[in-house]
Amino acid sequence: MHIKVDDTVEIITGADSAGQLRGKVLKVFSDKGKILVEGAAKVYKHVKPSQRNPRGGKLSKEMPIDISNVMLVCTECKKRTKTGAKIKEDGSKVRYCKSCSAELGTLSPAK
Repeated sequence: MHIKVDDTVEIITGADSAGQLRGKVLKVFSDKGKILVEGAAKVYKHVKPSQRNPRGGKLSKEMPIDISNVMLVCTECKKRTKTGAKIKEDGSKVRYCKSCSAELGTLSPAK
């Protein structure tokens, strides 16, 4: 996957795309192809009163969204961008921004 935890992403399609929402990736579900983005796809879960939650009511939580509905935001140029992978001289593999060529983190360590 080209998106990792703690990356900043922008939602490009779906219900949250109207305001061009940007958020931090909280969790990646690689087997399902979904990610959990901070502040996106909020739903309300209705809970009965219990010892853990004595008042009950509505709890707000984020739901996973498909990874194809988001684009990575570059840390240098602050634009949403496509990513590429290149191998450096020391043998490590890094992600890079295709528009400004800034490195976005390592994919595998040096050999």
